Amino acid sequence: YPTWKRTLARRARESQVKRFCRAQAIQRRLEEIEVTFRELEQQGIKLEKLLRDENESPADQQTQWTNQLLYLVQKKNNLMTEESDLMIAVQELKLEEQQCQLDQKLRSYMNKQETLKTPENEKAEQEILKQLLEVVNKRNVLIQMQEEKRLSEL
Repeated sequence: YPTWKRTLARRARESQVKRFCRAQAIQRRLEEIEVTFRELEQQGIKLEKLLRDENESPADQQTQWTNQLLYLVQKKNNLMTEESDLMIAVQELKLEEQQCQLDQKLRSYMNKQETLKTPENEKAEQEILKQLLEVVNKRNVLIQMQEEKRLSEL
């Protein structure tokens, strides 16, 4: 087993572990966001009830409750933005994993000697190359979406 093949295999495993760790971190954050959403919903419901039921409260108190409610809405919107960014990151990780797998398959076909390749091998190699290009294009679209989103937020 040549050194370069071992190096490629090790790098592939390392990148797979990194993707897995990133996916776990994203999943944890998505769960945290979900819990925070529920908490914000409960706080919002309480504030809305206070605003509806306490018509005789001082104007300062109602203004304070309204400001708190607006703050909760803003916080929820920020979390929704973060959640959509994380969902894009999840899609990107899936495409990255798919690209890595296709790349490994393509390398295995390309490493065969030309004299040993069958027409089926060549056809499979072309199909994998086509799939790889599709994945790269999908990743490019995701990156463009993120960039457009970032620019619109600025």
